[in-house]
Amino acid sequence: MGGMFFLNSILLGAGLAMDAFSVSLANGLNEKQMPIKKMLGVAGTFAFFQALMPMIGWVCVHTVLNHFKVFEKFIPWIALALLLFIGGKMLFDGIRNKPCDEPPKVGFWALIVQGIATSIDALSVGFTIASHTLTEALVAVVIIAAVTFALCLVGVYLGKKFGTVFSNKATIVGGIILILIGIEIFITGII
Repeated sequence: MGGMFFLNSILLGAGLAMDAFSVSLANGLNEKQMPIKKMLGVAGTFAFFQALMPMIGWVCVHTVLNHFKVFEKFIPWIALALLLFIGGKMLFDGIRNKPCDEPPKVGFWALIVQGIATSIDALSVGFTIASHTLTEALVAVVIIAAVTFALCLVGVYLGKKFGTVFSNKATIVGGIILILIGIEIFITGII
């Protein structure tokens, strides 16, 4: 494990974390009074799933490769459906709420669904790290998780700061962001 291994893992983590960063930004917009403990939980959830999915992909390559290839074509559809559902609900709630209403807080299950939806495309990263030994794969996913955690924490913070400008429109903006991310994952996944 040389310098290029670590650099590649950091860059891979940054690339994978962009969707999670954007959703973290939307979560910060949605919940501008989010306490630090929850901010850490949001970033930790995304980091967990961004590490878990490539590791599952690595295991699939080394065990059930043929079954995974069948599933791979459904990944963009699953991510699109999950993010359209969450984003649509946020958008609907934001439009429905009166201007003085507080936007709904991001709940545990919504966060889990967001974590899965933004990281499911990372399953295919298991193919790119397939030549790694188990130890190298574990180190790579820990680096991916650390990069994701840092970027998502920044995303939530920026969303909170930016959310104070939007005030009552934060839920609508957050919903639109999630829908756009779902569409982007879908389009890049089918091309």
